[in-house]
Amino acid sequence: MPSRNSQAPSRRAKPSKDPNAAYLQEVGKGRELKDRFMATQPESPFSEASLSFQGLKYFPIDPTWRVSARFRESPGSEEVWLRTSQDGHASMRRLGELSFQRGGKSHALLLFHAGPQAGNVAFLPFRDLTSGKETYGPGRYLNLELQEGPSYELDFNQAFNPYCAYTSGYECPFPPVENDLRAAVRAGEKVYDPKNNPSSPQEAIRLLTVRFRERMASRKLTAEPTRAPKPSAGG
Repeated sequence: MPSRNSQAPSRRAKPSKDPNAAYLQEVGKGRELKDRFMATQPESPFSEASLSFQGLKYFPIDPTWRVSARFRESPGSEEVWLRTSQDGHASMRRLGELSFQRGGKSHALLLFHAGPQAGNVAFLPFRDLTSGKETYGPGRYLNLELQEGPSYELDFNQAFNPYCAYTSGYECPFPPVENDLRAAVRAGEKVYDPKNNPSSPQEAIRLLTVRFRERMASRKLTAEPTRAPKPSAGG
């Protein structure tokens, strides 16, 4: 018989488990691995001697930016050309349109495929209301695995910058105007260097043209022979 001072055993409260804990851990681990790649691998854009890697910058992981989208296929998978950061064009197949809802508003984005070299990975470039401010102005990317049916998951926490956001030594496709979202997507990767962030694709091309003209002017000055001064009239 228990004494009067003894207490009945209390039930242990079950630890509350965040339903997004595994997802948060997965995304965080992916970011760590990407930082390691950028810092150490020769394929990294930061392998150039003039670039120092300070770690990629991200918005906090927000599970609400993982949204369900409905895919509507384009008839014939039309070939299109997306303008690039070197003022060229990249050939793509327009697969169709992805539509989704967030915050009570409807949005739509065009989905592309870059050809046989891309395998079963589709390409989704986009801009949003953070572009040119908190994020890289010419746009960010998502890669999506091709699905058999019309249902896709868009995880904007996985949005990443093209290599052109770090250095000018690459040619990167710009999102088409149809993929300008009227929403601030504060998820995924931020701009790496706020001091080197064109506000838009048009601004990136303008800066490219300015740099080209400066190089041409510099070469012309270097190539011109030094002329001897003309004698003065009274000499």
